[in-house]
Amino acid sequence: MAIGWMTILSNVPWSEVIKNAPVVADGARKLWNKVGGKGAASEPAAPMPAASPEDRVAELQARVDALHAQMLTASEVIASLAEQNAQLVARIESNRRRTLALLIINIGVAGLALTAWLN
Repeated sequence: MAIGWMTILSNVPWSEVIKNAPVVADGARKLWNKVGGKGAASEPAAPMPAASPEDRVAELQARVDALHAQMLTASEVIASLAEQNAQLVARIESNRRRTLALLIINIGVAGLALTAWLN
């Protein structure tokens, strides 16, 4: 069982995972700060009274822009994680095929050895 995990872990593109880890961590930290409470705590909970409708529209536009920036940050983090996940899944599928091929070969060799031993 440990040999299977070691094979899987040895075939993971660790250089790519390590190279992208700071970017993913930084994006996740920014997203958490904005959505998880730190960024939201600094913004007022209720709309501030505006002197005119134009001021209210400008305030609402600023909030929409901030939400759009948060959405872009979240999308970048999700895209990065999805890419890394796709790479890992491809490697695992490759290892599954190799393991199946090795199983078939080992069964054949065991059959030949058993046949030679019985004769």
